[in-house]
Amino acid sequence: MRIDLHCHSTASDGTDTPAELVRNAAAAGLDVVALTDHDSTRGHAEAIAALPPGLTLVTGAELSCRVDGVSMHMLAYLFDPDEPALLAERELVRDDRVPRARGMVARLNELGVPVTWEQVARIAGEGSVGRPHVATALVELGVVPTVSDAFTREWLADGGRAYVEKHETDPFEAIRLVKAAGGVTVFAHPGASKRGRTVPESVIAELAAAGLDGIEVDHMDHGDDTRARLRGLAADLGLLVTGSSDYHGSRKTCVLGEYTTDPEVYGEITRRATGAFPVPGTGGA
Repeated sequence: MRIDLHCHSTASDGTDTPAELVRNAAAAGLDVVALTDHDSTRGHAEAIAALPPGLTLVTGAELSCRVDGVSMHMLAYLFDPDEPALLAERELVRDDRVPRARGMVARLNELGVPVTWEQVARIAGEGSVGRPHVATALVELGVVPTVSDAFTREWLADGGRAYVEKHETDPFEAIRLVKAAGGVTVFAHPGASKRGRTVPESVIAELAAAGLDGIEVDHMDHGDDTRARLRGLAADLGLLVTGSSDYHGSRKTCVLGEYTTDPEVYGEITRRATGAFPVPGTGGA
């Protein structure tokens, strides 16, 4: 089985619609794909309706969190999307995305970059607006060559010249909310140091004690040494180890199935989940 547990669609900051994502996942030879848009489950229904035969969809979201001043992302799988407390928190985070993006546009204007809110809103479309949409605007204007080049201290990285904070959930609260909604939690790309400051291992240990299920180890932003270190940490803490592409369509260079999750780990994730269940494809349109 080939299992990719971290993908994005136009419901947040990917370039594939949810329907295109599942079709592309099947074409890439995947058996299981997770749709984990940022703080959003809006793409799930479309993805389910379009599921091709032979592909299973894991519903989820990537939650924006912050601990001790450090941003982090929490992958949440197979939770009940209508559970009131978790739904309210996701909406709170999403609602803060627009003023945050407008603030980044204003800072870029102060730096002499002629980006406009209308440009960013056009790029975001119906998705939850975020830094990748602002980064794409910088690419369109020729300020940076790629989206990744916008995520530096010069521009949009944490603490960068045009960075603006938004509401982010305390990760301990995120774990509690996801668990209460029957879901499973995995810390996304915990060693991605090129994105900014990373969460110390001591905090990961505290998160594990609070119920964190796993950490994403095999990821394009982790080098070999980082992966080896994180595997050792996961073993010490009794955490599951996942791998995934963090696919964003054409917005990033990663491809579907570039990194995958072991079938036994996937099986354990599905065993732990009670809020929702993987959806097998029966041949969508």
